[in-house]
Amino acid sequence: MDRLRSVQKGTERWCDGASHAVLCLCFADRHGHTVDMNIDTSLWLSMAGFAIATSITPGPNNTMLLASGVNFGFRATLPHALGISLGGLCMWVAVGLGLGQVFVQWPVLQDAMRVVGLLYVCYLAFRTWRGANVSMSGVTTSARPLSPWAAAAFQWVNPKVWFMVLGYFGSFMPEHPSVLMVLAASVFFSVLNFPCISVWAYAGAKLQRYLSQPLYLRIFNASMALLLLASMVPLLISVKA
Repeated sequence: MDRLRSVQKGTERWCDGASHAVLCLCFADRHGHTVDMNIDTSLWLSMAGFAIATSITPGPNNTMLLASGVNFGFRATLPHALGISLGGLCMWVAVGLGLGQVFVQWPVLQDAMRVVGLLYVCYLAFRTWRGANVSMSGVTTSARPLSPWAAAAFQWVNPKVWFMVLGYFGSFMPEHPSVLMVLAASVFFSVLNFPCISVWAYAGAKLQRYLSQPLYLRIFNASMALLLLASMVPLLISVKA
């Protein structure tokens, strides 16, 4: 296996790969101490597969992006998609640095998040359904895509995102990862997440010409609103369990 070299301030460090390639990155902290982070390429490929599969499959975020693409177009929906990825990034870092333990110690917070999430999804479903009525009226209104800040905030109460982040760190991260590792893994996921979810906004924009009739658009947006509500069924089942 070829050896990979990292150079830090004139000092060369070599790492030998055994059964798989391992990339050793050497960093110097503010005190001049060298910190090594080994990157198992096979592990990161698995993480990439997880990120792509969970990001591109249906869920509340992608349902809203599809509806927004139909109603407002691809470019106008991109800030919404960016807010999802950036909100997810903040959430990934927080959970990776130990936020998950707070919910273990305080289970009541989990119940509170469920309630807030359910109420927020109901609001978004109503907004999606009402947006169809406004856009079909032929009158210029204040209807617009979800803002990046609102999209980022929604990630904290989105049940699918919680499943994603807990599965991501539970499956691929060591029990006590370094801050550097958490940051790298979080940025890695978010970079892959953005183009995957943007596909849904693009698909919605392409559907615009097929939904130009007011009745068709009304049916489509009502269907998207119902799908948003249906996405909360697993959350309600977990509460009963």
